[in-house]
Amino acid sequence: MTIDLIERRVIACRKCPELATYIADVGRVKKRAFLDQTYWARPVPGFGDPLARVVLVGLAPGAHGSNRTGRMFTGDASGDWLFRALHRAGFASQALATDRNDGLVLRDAFITAAGRCAPPKNKPTPRQLANCFPFLVDELRALSNARVIVTLGKIADDTIHAYVKAHGSYRTARKPFSHGRENAVALPQHGDVTVLSSYHPSRQNTNTGVLTQPMLDDIFTRARELTA
Repeated sequence: MTIDLIERRVIACRKCPELATYIADVGRVKKRAFLDQTYWARPVPGFGDPLARVVLVGLAPGAHGSNRTGRMFTGDASGDWLFRALHRAGFASQALATDRNDGLVLRDAFITAAGRCAPPKNKPTPRQLANCFPFLVDELRALSNARVIVTLGKIADDTIHAYVKAHGSYRTARKPFSHGRENAVALPQHGDVTVLSSYHPSRQNTNTGVLTQPMLDDIFTRARELTA
């Protein structure tokens, strides 16, 4: 299954009627700063280089970020942090992501998420994540060049390790989630892959200093080393 086909299926998904209603309502009411904009208000597909060796997995779209722009990590503070780091590491053509047509290109990187619809309070339920899981499985199978999977936050990390348990194996015992933690795994379509964990670049983490820009830069410097 190709990435293009998978992403069309993501956009058409209506497995969680409560989320479809929620994101439509957000897109209708809007945020004051974006009253003049048309919200995407649909499930958000992954995007990037289909030959990527580095795959990033986030939590879920933000209500007024990706749910507005239609592109992962685009149009909110989390994306501002992420794309600055990706640009400095050479994975993104520019450091600022504002909308789907801003010219940004990912090089050797692909961004996706555990959930595809913006959830209330940024907290998807286990059932909602389970409904999205097959899309992630299909994406990872299609991204056969992947050698590093960067998990942004614990939910993304747990989701990827659920994939490893179901479809792959560990080279050593799994290490618990922590910023900069690495797990060596083997996946049928890829061979050896490193799961590289990072704190999520959410406002909660960046405003409190739990995650700093140098810490995030280190993640992508390491991802670059692992694909050298």
